[in-house]
Amino acid sequence: MKVLILGSGSVGTLVAHDLSRDFEVWVVDKDESRLKKTEKIAKVLKLDLSKTEILDEVFKGFDVVVNALPGFLGFRILKKAIDLRRDLVDVSFMPEDPLSLDNEARQQEVRIVVDAGFAPGLSNVLLGYIHSKLGVLDEGIINVGGLPKEPRPPLYHQVLFSPQDLIDEYLRPARCIVNGKLTSKDPLEIIEEVRIKNFTFERFPTDGLRTLLSTIRAKNLVEYTLRWPGHLTRMKLLKELGFFGREFMESTMKLIIPAMTYDSPDFSVMEVYGRSGEEEMRFFMYDEFREGFSSMSRVTGYMTALITRLTLKNYVEPGVNPPEYLGMKDKTFRFIVDEIIKRNVVLEAY
Repeated sequence: MKVLILGSGSVGTLVAHDLSRDFEVWVVDKDESRLKKTEKIAKVLKLDLSKTEILDEVFKGFDVVVNALPGFLGFRILKKAIDLRRDLVDVSFMPEDPLSLDNEARQQEVRIVVDAGFAPGLSNVLLGYIHSKLGVLDEGIINVGGLPKEPRPPLYHQVLFSPQDLIDEYLRPARCIVNGKLTSKDPLEIIEEVRIKNFTFERFPTDGLRTLLSTIRAKNLVEYTLRWPGHLTRMKLLKELGFFGREFMESTMKLIIPAMTYDSPDFSVMEVYGRSGEEEMRFFMYDEFREGFSSMSRVTGYMTALITRLTLKNYVEPGVNPPEYLGMKDKTFRFIVDEIIKRNVVLEAY
């Protein structure tokens, strides 16, 4: 079977490594230097995919397409996949609502999984499983973060993905459900300390629930992002002083991004909790930098690869599927858990 991966960044490369063991993999990117990193494990094609009209030819002959390109291209590629009747696994985290295309995908009998990464992604799968077992949740909480193992002052954090996306987490209102109603919170209004296993972090609400806001029945539902103590108070001060305003953003980025760019192995941690009445369930995940891949690339890319495998096995229904649907079915949930543990990621109920 043939898999086409759009994008050869850190996530696309990890997906190619995983899937090339069992499938014929092609990788497309406009950056020749990045493509060279995958030449030994996949066939490569240099193309600028911002011109989506060329996808009509590119998609031909593949059983499934994996989109690991930036989010601004995600919705356009999703629509193109439906038009061309090509199954798609998307990890672009598009800003648009992908569920709005569910009916079109069903009519075309195209199987699509969106937000197929870490968070959203694995977090959705775990919460979907909890919801399937407990029913309507009184409380659902996701705590998740990617952090440096050796944080350095003055900001005690490390840039692990797009710098602009990092800053956006501190600016974008965090949608959540409070007392059964959809609401939005200022992400840095309240900074809380939280203890997870042997770690002590600070956390703040972030806008990562996405499809969970409409697929999970819950009275209270929130996602928190984790940081080392000290980082968030500094970000809050910069925000209050106006340094993240449009007119100052460029100079602010030039000042703070170098302070968060340094060599340190990273790690990823996640806790997903659900409670209904007296019943509760909780999952814990932990991973570290390994075999030349950052932990963030590993946990994101492995989830994308595993969901692609499920799609190729015909375990995904036609339509636009958020990852929580996979968690709601015992067979697909167990496949994901078993396989991600085989890849040396710690995942356990406790």
